Amino acid sequence: AKGPSAFIPLGEIPQEGAEGSLRQLLFEAFGCAGRVDHVAMVMGLHPEYLSSFWKTQYLLLRMDGPLPYHKRHYIAIMAAARHQCSYLVGVHMGEFLQVGGNPAWLRGLHCAPQKLRNLNEINKLLAHRPWLVTKEHIEALLKPGEDSWSLAELVQALVLLTHYHSLASFVFGCGIKPEEDQDGGNGCWTPSPHSDSSPAPEDSTGGSGGKDAMQEVEVLMERMKLLQENQLEEEGVTQEEMETRFELEKTESLLVPPSDILDPSLQSKVRCFVEDPEFGYKDFTRRGEQAPPTFRAQ
Repeated sequence: AKGPSAFIPLGEIPQEGAEGSLRQLLFEAFGCAGRVDHVAMVMGLHPEYLSSFWKTQYLLLRMDGPLPYHKRHYIAIMAAARHQCSYLVGVHMGEFLQVGGNPAWLRGLHCAPQKLRNLNEINKLLAHRPWLVTKEHIEALLKPGEDSWSLAELVQALVLLTHYHSLASFVFGCGIKPEEDQDGGNGCWTPSPHSDSSPAPEDSTGGSGGKDAMQEVEVLMERMKLLQENQLEEEGVTQEEMETRFELEKTESLLVPPSDILDPSLQSKVRCFVEDPEFGYKDFTRRGEQAPPTFRAQ
């Protein structure tokens, strides 16, 4: 539970004493952003990947481009909010203010300029059902008018959206935790043992939460086993019916709801940047159903 990741022991994370190219990378990150964030610290486990990631991140957010810096960070907020990634939303709210962004915009998407709000539709499609993007979505944004996008601006905006949709997955998958200064503390190389933004969970083998989760997993596995045994006994059960039963069991046995949903303060902080929050992932194609039309490009 200590350190930048909820899943990786602190002792395995590269720290201030790192050597060679990794040390140089971490110092570059520190010199540019004033700190080494938790994403960079965890990604330092793979220095070559961190190097490519850092160059991409620097190019997208800090180098010359058609979009002003504050709008780049706001687009990052919009993308991260679509996946309810409170970590990235918090990081880029801070960055947005540092580069001179209007604090009023942070009250929610409804306070942002219409030009940015026009990205909402393609943002939610790229986040959850990218196969539904059509040329009409692009044309609507490029259509001449007061709030229209230039082609160069739109390209950078779409790259930012997809970049942060992907980065949200990394944050969730690696259990990245907020930096101290996101909760009013001080940014630093490595967090102190008491820097957790949330109460540290009990020992994974002895805590009641861990036991409850394991018991629920065991119950779910037993149900799946029974379904398989019943399938062997019922000759008329089709593969589609079995898949439906498995999906139903998984839905009814949802183990751990996302922490953002459990925490009302996080939910409100992120949800204010999302319109049409009910819109989410839906299977691209199901057996027996006609596949949706796709927008194909080189």
